Amino acid sequence: MSGTKNTGMETGGAENKLTPPKAESDTGGKANTPPRSAAPKREKPPHAAAGPDSKDSARGAAGDRRASASARKAPNTARENPAAAGPDFERLSQNLARFVDHGGRALAAYFKPAENGGETDVSAELNDAFRSISRIAEHWLSDPGRTFDAQSSLTVKFLGLWAHSLRRMSGKRGKPFVPYDPSDKRFTAPEWRESPFFDFLRQAHSIISKWAEDLVQRSGDVDPHTRDKARFYLRQLTSALSPSNFFATNPELIKETWATSGENLARGAELLARDMEAGKGTLKITRCDTSKFELGVNIATTPGKVIFRNDLMELIQYAPATDTVLKRPLLIIPPWINKFYILDLNPEKSFVRFAVEQGLTVFIVSWVNPDTRHRDKGFEAYMREGILAALDAIEKATGESKVTTIGYCIGGTLLAMTLAYMAQTGDDRITSTSFFTTQTDFSQAGDLRVFVDEDRLRALEKKMSATGYLEATGMASAFNMLRPEDLIWSFVVNNYMKGKPPIAFDLLAWNSDSTRMTAANHLTYLRHCYLENRLAKGMAKMSGKTLDLSKITIPVYHLATRDDHIAPAKSVFIGAKLLGGKIRFVLAGSGHIAGVVNPAGKPKYQYWSGKAPAGEFEDWLARAHENQGSWWADWIKWIKRQSRKEVPARVPGEGALPPICDAPGDYVRVRY
Repeated sequence: MSGTKNTGMETGGAENKLTPPKAESDTGGKANTPPRSAAPKREKPPHAAAGPDSKDSARGAAGDRRASASARKAPNTARENPAAAGPDFERLSQNLARFVDHGGRALAAYFKPAENGGETDVSAELNDAFRSISRIAEHWLSDPGRTFDAQSSLTVKFLGLWAHSLRRMSGKRGKPFVPYDPSDKRFTAPEWRESPFFDFLRQAHSIISKWAEDLVQRSGDVDPHTRDKARFYLRQLTSALSPSNFFATNPELIKETWATSGENLARGAELLARDMEAGKGTLKITRCDTSKFELGVNIATTPGKVIFRNDLMELIQYAPATDTVLKRPLLIIPPWINKFYILDLNPEKSFVRFAVEQGLTVFIVSWVNPDTRHRDKGFEAYMREGILAALDAIEKATGESKVTTIGYCIGGTLLAMTLAYMAQTGDDRITSTSFFTTQTDFSQAGDLRVFVDEDRLRALEKKMSATGYLEATGMASAFNMLRPEDLIWSFVVNNYMKGKPPIAFDLLAWNSDSTRMTAANHLTYLRHCYLENRLAKGMAKMSGKTLDLSKITIPVYHLATRDDHIAPAKSVFIGAKLLGGKIRFVLAGSGHIAGVVNPAGKPKYQYWSGKAPAGEFEDWLARAHENQGSWWADWIKWIKRQSRKEVPARVPGEGALPPICDAPGDYVRVRY
């Protein structure tokens, strides 16, 4: 990366300034260089062998020799270890000036919206956090017994840590009071374990974080929603206050700054200013070098054609990779919170390409990135102009009326609603379906519920009324806050403190390509699903039809992921029990994205399979069978069991719908 290369070159320059020139030897000199005369020998001072000063003279000569030897060794040491030479103070002063200059740019960008009369959501967020945490504090401080309990539980742990730290400072080694967690990437540098000071900071932060979380958990008199919000905001706070996030308490940052004479801070301030300006006063962290990716060139490259388009979506049909294909086409309904090509990142990671190579005729919906014109497009519009319109188009393109479907995340929630509606109207075109990390019961929906209450919904409705949509950064910020250590602070440290530019990574490039959401759709989703849980309770309606999930009796492949922060596995499991058909429930390793995009050719994670969902999720998992490899292979076996009949391969455009353009289409290219 360019930043790293510049650092190395400039550090080398600093070493050359500090290194005295070497004397040339007589035999190694240039041809035209006259020979040097031999240096005159130093004569012994008279009476050197006698007298009281002779020992002092000998010691002085020996000291001169040692100093000369050290001087000869110094340049080599500096070259081997740039940090050993210390910073170049001239460069340090220049870099500090650059740091101040770019820092001023960042501050100017931050205050610009306020100068122009704009508003930010920061104050409202802080007020909500303060109110939630204050309720927990009030619970513990209102009773002297509880106050003493809270204080003593923290004091006892810190006394243990102090005793451990004092033993370490006296030279004794032992197991840390708070065990080191190798999976915590914030503290991977050896200094966090080897230095008593940094080890103390690491353990103290862990003690305080767990103590605060425990207080929230034990606040039984506080209503559950306030407790959930307090837990969420405390996690944001403890993540932000980690010693790894501060220059003076992070050994890696200290070493980096010393070795580069502050170059990292100057580069970091420049990156911060760029991101603040790009976010128009809101920090928009650049997590990936997106310039290295181009849709249709090295990302979303599976060949296909857009064969249908309306105001809400484009329908892509992919080119076959086999001579014959399964008779039933496959329709994929992705979420509209991000773009569809998470399922077509590159040839190795592409679920779409995998399905095509397994002999499926694959169609996928590419949702529009909405603007003001789409403000009134709600769930019913997405059903009619999305799923039902796609089914009509597939029949025209292939002549097939029976299909199998996949719904991913919120796309799966919409698909479940559509299937319940189709059951009420007698529409049997979908003969089997798969749900990937899909929630239909939101009673255990995880941390995203903290963003949903009446006050928030009123504020959100007012905010979206002007434009008719939620900005792409809205949900992206919420998702990042679910994993603040990985998705926020790791980039803050790497980009703005270490001064390292973001790398090129296809998954992060997709993640940064977020979309807007229509006001009608988003408000319905938050109120009817998260706040009121209408679908699970049998209260949701579409076109006057009450949606009953138990009426969905077709075969279902239901996938959850074990470490999912967006659609928790337990929540997915509870919703799966509401369906009326035969269900194969599978739990994949990892999270919402990596657990789904786990290629059969290069699997990173395992999966668990077991009986149909019943009882408690924990009991199902305890009895489930762990399988090595990707769940993709299990899924395609399930698909082929539903219908094995094959037909000649279908080429996009050969049916009644001519191609409009090449995949990945036009809607996916719209960015704001």
